[in-house]
Amino acid sequence: MKTEAVLFAGVAGFFLVTDVLYAVWSRDPTGTAALTISFLMASLVTFFFATNYRRKGLRPEDRGDGHVHERSGPVDFFPPHSIWPSLTATGTAVLALGVVFGLWLFVIGLGVVLAGVFGMVFQYARGQD
Repeated sequence: MKTEAVLFAGVAGFFLVTDVLYAVWSRDPTGTAALTISFLMASLVTFFFATNYRRKGLRPEDRGDGHVHERSGPVDFFPPHSIWPSLTATGTAVLALGVVFGLWLFVIGLGVVLAGVFGMVFQYARGQD
């Protein structure tokens, strides 16, 4: 993931330089905020890839002598029968409707989203069910 980290670091650097130049020359808070958010999102992806590279090292596709069969096997663990993704999606829909129809609906949606996210995070905290 080193290549991806370097690529997104370049994207983050581009957004940073563009943001500074745009802020100085235009004095437009909207565009400056959008470019700042773009810089922060690219930096977050860079951080993710760099952290995974430091933790896991080179992948077979990162090496010149890597073979396809080295990446075979299970990718990761995904819970087969979990209600939490559906609850989180429903909460996100209610939250988005709350932006349109009122704060009361937004707060309900936020509560449902938080319940879904905490459910996904702590689903296997006590061990396998």
